[in-house]
Amino acid sequence: MAVLDVKDIRKSFGQTEILKGISFSLEKGQVVSIIGSSGSGKTTLLRCLNFLETPDGGSIAVNGQTLFDAAAPAAQREADIRRKRLHFGLVFQSFNLFPQYTALENVTLAGRLLAKEEPDYKDRKKDIFARIDGEARQLLAQMGLSDRMDNYPHQLSGGQQQRVAIARALALRPDILCFDEPTSALDPELTQEVLRVIRQLADRQTTMVIVTHEMAFARDVSTQVIFMDDGVVVESGSPEQVIGAPTQERTRRFLDSYNQA
Repeated sequence: MAVLDVKDIRKSFGQTEILKGISFSLEKGQVVSIIGSSGSGKTTLLRCLNFLETPDGGSIAVNGQTLFDAAAPAAQREADIRRKRLHFGLVFQSFNLFPQYTALENVTLAGRLLAKEEPDYKDRKKDIFARIDGEARQLLAQMGLSDRMDNYPHQLSGGQQQRVAIARALALRPDILCFDEPTSALDPELTQEVLRVIRQLADRQTTMVIVTHEMAFARDVSTQVIFMDDGVVVESGSPEQVIGAPTQERTRRFLDSYNQA
């Protein structure tokens, strides 16, 4: 059974159709990299997967459970959206850390808020918070930030901020971790710092969907590569096939323009 099964996702803004029927599936521990030019619909697809946008058509299932079906009544589709989002973790281009909180507080915030909904929260608050705090410290240590837990975002480099953002996304134990151009705001040295962390996650069999412009990285880390253009999947397959020996002229043109840039 696929961890993630995306079928015929469609999305328009006004009269502009951004996604024109996107389908793909992902097994546990696999990594899919989505490549393509700006405006091809990659970020919109990620936002639909994370329920930051509501698709106009199609369906999304995780571990065999349908989280979204455009054919269902609107009230059913909109029910408990926050819980549905917990299946996905999203790391943004621009970090999106809360500036008033330390690195540790950024990582623990969502878990502490969700804990308040647990039936025995008042009786076990101290133990619950201790567990959340301990897990956050472990995640930050995995990101190489043991000595930065009490720093505020403005006291961290861009690479360190992005690693805090990755720890925050992992803290809620999502089934699928999504990245939207995670290195686009970083200089080359910091880019390698973040890519190294993502590669380590792949080595640990973390299921991931990565929108990236780093072709060498996509080829190295991915199980599957999807090339999108004008809201459709033009080509998909292994990185060796899509990046190394593309069969579609649109894919070849994109890779040629990328290599010449």
